[in-house]
Amino acid sequence: MKCPYCGFYDTLVVDTRSIKEASIIRRRRVCRSCKHKFTTYERLEEIPLRVIKSDNRREPFNVEKLREGILRAVEKRPISSEVVEQIITEVQQEIAKKYVLEVPSEVIGKLVLKKLFDIDPVAYIRFASVYYQYDSIEKFLAELKRLKKLFSKKQSNKKVEDKNETK
Repeated sequence: MKCPYCGFYDTLVVDTRSIKEASIIRRRRVCRSCKHKFTTYERLEEIPLRVIKSDNRREPFNVEKLREGILRAVEKRPISSEVVEQIITEVQQEIAKKYVLEVPSEVIGKLVLKKLFDIDPVAYIRFASVYYQYDSIEKFLAELKRLKKLFSKKQSNKKVEDKNETK
């Protein structure tokens, strides 16, 4: 570390403290040449994640935009704010596992759809209608029919699991 007083490049760390709320490390240092004391702060540099849109535009990942989309889908549904925040957290964690600098918007949408599918069919179809941009009633109805089959299958599997658990 370069001394801010004399420019000498050798300093001694006398004290190190962690500021947990801000993920910062505070270090007290002493210059080995001029003996001046000074403080430095280290913080983690986060590289902002960018989203690759379907038209290849790139924009910063915005968790508020994600939250708004999910909240619109679950509006007037029996889904708590805690569940919404859990979905957001899980989506962010899954993205962080596989993507460092850029993530396709398609990946984010599919992760949210997967989470909503497990929670509520109406919220799922609301989100899907925006995500897939249905441009005709036929496409929307086809998705509803597909969804109905999937939910029926899911319900029958759940009944079998519940029956097996009671034995």
